[in-house]
Amino acid sequence: MRVMSTRSVNLARQPSKCTRSGPMLFFAQRLPSSSMNGDPSTPYSRDLGDELRQIREQCTTFRGRRIARMLGWDPAKVSNIEHGKVRASEIDIVQYLGRCGRSLEFIEGFLDRYRRAFDQYFVQVPTNLRTLSMAESSADKITSYNLTAIPGLLQTEEYATALFEICGNATPDEIKAFVRFRMDRQAILRRPNRPPCTFYIHENALRITVGSAEVMEDQLMRLLFHTHSIRIVPAAMGMAGILMAPYVLWEYEKRSSVAYTESDLAMVFVQDLAGVKQCKSLFKRLDGLALSEEQSRTMVADLASRSREDLSGRKLHLA
Repeated sequence: MRVMSTRSVNLARQPSKCTRSGPMLFFAQRLPSSSMNGDPSTPYSRDLGDELRQIREQCTTFRGRRIARMLGWDPAKVSNIEHGKVRASEIDIVQYLGRCGRSLEFIEGFLDRYRRAFDQYFVQVPTNLRTLSMAESSADKITSYNLTAIPGLLQTEEYATALFEICGNATPDEIKAFVRFRMDRQAILRRPNRPPCTFYIHENALRITVGSAEVMEDQLMRLLFHTHSIRIVPAAMGMAGILMAPYVLWEYEKRSSVAYTESDLAMVFVQDLAGVKQCKSLFKRLDGLALSEEQSRTMVADLASRSREDLSGRKLHLA
């Protein structure tokens, strides 16, 4: 589990104060537009494309068609760049951001990030929560595996709070912000068109106490009353059922699938076909090891019942 600095909760990554830059705007007007590369989009290219859209809407009164006319572009080009569907040239980015009044320093910083936007293997420090959230919220199918903790999409607020508190390196205000972001992500499971989700959870994650007995009981009960699929990987499977990191596979109808893993040091997004294939093979193996949905819910219900009995026994003893 990661605990991030206060800077990491800058979820919307709002542009800094919008100021017109005369020389940069003049320079941008003189640069010719170049053709775009048809690279497939990635989670990071969609993230940065959406950042461009936010800059246009917050720093100008221009609609997409108007800025396209001003730059001499087809309107579809603006749409494709803002949706991260194509790789814009560096000149295109200079023109676009120059028209939005951004400074040379800002443009250079954005270009430095944009150069990696279409990498098939992309590593981020665990602070850019927007890329993760956008990849997750637009997925048409989600499959995940966790060894030591309940998946973030299924955590109760109290369980998530206890997880962050265990690390001991975040202030109460930071913890509140981290937990709120995690709870907001769960909106994807409440949508009428929510994606089918399969959560492979190792038995260890169910048995490790996080917070109090009450917190664990509530968390286990939470797992029982949702429409998602839970598959418990029993500890009896030994090392065969243990993967050394959490894994997620996001699948899309009209985009390439994305595999994801994380640690305390980095978040890794993989869109390379070989990497995605390997991730799918891991989940195929887990499918053969995990309990069925019915068996999994029976195990969770049993553990929740034991937790309730233990809690009642302790209260009686204290009385």
